[in-house]
Amino acid sequence: MPQEKRDNFFTELLKFALIAIVIVIPIRLFVAKPFIVSGASMEPTFDNGQYLIIDELSYRFDTPKRGDVVIFRYPKDPSQYFIKRIIGLPRETVHIKSGAVSVTTALGEVINLDENYIVHHGNGGDLNVSLANDRYFVMGDNRPESSDSRIWGVLPRENMVGRALLRLLPIETVELFPGKIEIQ
Repeated sequence: MPQEKRDNFFTELLKFALIAIVIVIPIRLFVAKPFIVSGASMEPTFDNGQYLIIDELSYRFDTPKRGDVVIFRYPKDPSQYFIKRIIGLPRETVHIKSGAVSVTTALGEVINLDENYIVHHGNGGDLNVSLANDRYFVMGDNRPESSDSRIWGVLPRENMVGRALLRLLPIETVELFPGKIEIQ
């Protein structure tokens, strides 16, 4: 009887492992991915070392929105991942003058961004950038510490991996859709 129980236990363990693999691997590959924030470019919204889960699925069905915090492959070295906030959308023009950011939409409407989440302004001069189809203008929330579209150019849509879905660590900062803000 003990041998039969042991065989039954290992059979059940094997079944459980197979079911877990069938469920977990597709989710990990196509739906959600872990990401650790590295650097100060998104402070105070995200601190160095925070552990995030990235939603890789929603942008397959919906377009990225202004204000979304996105994780993407750095256009100049796709082996690196960056985290930034979307400021400008396709067919818009982004204007930066004395640190103030405004956007002229595809319909010609001018939006002056109320960036109350920004603590440190600066880092760079005045700038006007017109975006083509499937191109985005992204910036870090800690402007003096951020390498972003002001420095290396616009972000191609195909470089986007997903948006910040969940902040897991440190535990006292757990949050669903961390950094989410509504910008027109």
